[in-house]
Amino acid sequence: MNFETILFFLIALSAIGSALMMITRPNPVKGVLFLIVNFFCLAVLYLMLQAQFIAVIQILVYAGAIMVLFLFVIMLLNLEDEKMLQERNNMKRYVAFAFAGGVLVEIISGIVLSTTGGGARISPEMARLGTVESIGSALFRDFLVPFEVTSLLLLAALVGVIVLAKKKFQS
Repeated sequence: MNFETILFFLIALSAIGSALMMITRPNPVKGVLFLIVNFFCLAVLYLMLQAQFIAVIQILVYAGAIMVLFLFVIMLLNLEDEKMLQERNNMKRYVAFAFAGGVLVEIISGIVLSTTGGGARISPEMARLGTVESIGSALFRDFLVPFEVTSLLLLAALVGVIVLAKKKFQS
């Protein structure tokens, strides 16, 4: 087996492991942190497919903005239960650093593979599909209506969260 295959299986196992850890954690904040690890693993897989734009958007939008929104909602709903969020075991910190180091190694190796051409051999047409131009063209030509419906759905969800938060703090 070559390095790329080994790296793929390592990243896939990390993604599956972080997904399992996410759904088995009783603390929702820890579940969100494992979801962030899962998003980084997916970004490395996108890099291995030479879809650099999608990998960057995966990290910026999902691991960044959406996770901040999730954490905000979790903190908003769990204001009274602060004891659940406190750490009880210092060993968890070392395990977290080990996981973070592993994810960092995966991301760096994915970037190195995508920039040195050591990644998957794909056709020039498929490599063109991962560019910003082709994604923007497909999004605003072929999928304009679903894009606008999604933006309206997100706007309605944002208004709903604001209304619920306003009612909770007024009572």
